[in-house]
Amino acid sequence: MGFEYMFFDEALRDRFVAFAAGHGITSTMRQDEIDGFVIELPDGLDDELQDALEAEYDAIMDAQMLLAESDEDLVSHAVAGVTVTLSDGTTRAVRIPPPIARRLFEHFTPEEVHEIATAIAESVENPVDGPICHKPPQ
Repeated sequence: MGFEYMFFDEALRDRFVAFAAGHGITSTMRQDEIDGFVIELPDGLDDELQDALEAEYDAIMDAQMLLAESDEDLVSHAVAGVTVTLSDGTTRAVRIPPPIARRLFEHFTPEEVHEIATAIAESVENPVDGPICHKPPQ
């Protein structure tokens, strides 16, 4: 299995395929089961070429985000969430406003965002009275 890239816009998909082809890389495309397109590139690309592909994909994802944000129907339904597990074992989805979620995911991996949300949930479940910084008893 090769490297897979997800696209929701045909023009942006075609831009990436053309970029890869311009570097002599063949790709395959399939319709995603839910929405959009998956482009697969072969394994074994050298690091420099892989870095160039990743940079182009990042630029395309920025363009994809701008397109999505300009779609009034899509923006009106935008929501982001992180699942946290509470101390009793139940799970809850924590809703995060899209602008804040976007900033979080620009700087943290999904796993790190989950850890942050879980830490906040644990703190809410187990509040500590007194100062935040304190020396543990010895």
